Amino acid sequence: MPGTYGFLYGGDSTLLYFVLVVPALILSVIAQIAVKKAFSSYSGVYSKSGYSGAQAAEAVLRFYNITNVRIEMCSGKLTDHYDPRTNVIRLSEAVYSSTSIAAIGVACHEAGHAAQYAQSYAPIKIRNAILPVCRIGSYAGIPLALLGLFLSFQPLVTVGLLLYSFIMLFQLATLPVEMNASRRAMSVIEQTGLLRDENELAGAKKVLRAAASTYIAALAVSLANLLRFVVMFNNRRRR
Repeated sequence: MPGTYGFLYGGDSTLLYFVLVVPALILSVIAQIAVKKAFSSYSGVYSKSGYSGAQAAEAVLRFYNITNVRIEMCSGKLTDHYDPRTNVIRLSEAVYSSTSIAAIGVACHEAGHAAQYAQSYAPIKIRNAILPVCRIGSYAGIPLALLGLFLSFQPLVTVGLLLYSFIMLFQLATLPVEMNASRRAMSVIEQTGLLRDENELAGAKKVLRAAASTYIAALAVSLANLLRFVVMFNNRRRR
């Protein structure tokens, strides 16, 4: 954000922020609005099967013969997630007990993540391998690049930017993981009759597509920030 590295911001860097980052941030806001709208719309449409979100997640686990994963309720809205450290699927209050189309779609998506771990899905291994470096890059990447710029030591600038780039790589690796979890969810939903007609299936797909758009937007923001910093540091080095 402007001001975080204030002394770097001149006219060119401010322009870069508005040209590269602002459109990506707008895309991110639109994606967040879309997922909330889709979830809200289909939270009021109840499935004919009568399955709750928790029961739907259990159905996905049974489909993949997974017996060591628990399903729990958690607080908040759209806080649903699978925790591989404890083998727990945590479903928000709006999903756990609800029999809505949105609840079934979201719950099955999270169970799809559990299936990925159970089957050693390669992309999730890649994403998890990137995560530790991504965390380092998010805290140390730009400070190291700034230090290298201050010391006129280009290798340190390069290392800092490379570390920072892992944020974008993590977002890129996340996309196939999330899309595959949704594909697994919809496949089980269709094969087991958790949702029973085309309108219900279309509603679940709409909710999951809206959720996927938030990951695409996050990738766009990460890429825009990376490009901005690369251009900024390159311009400063030449001066």
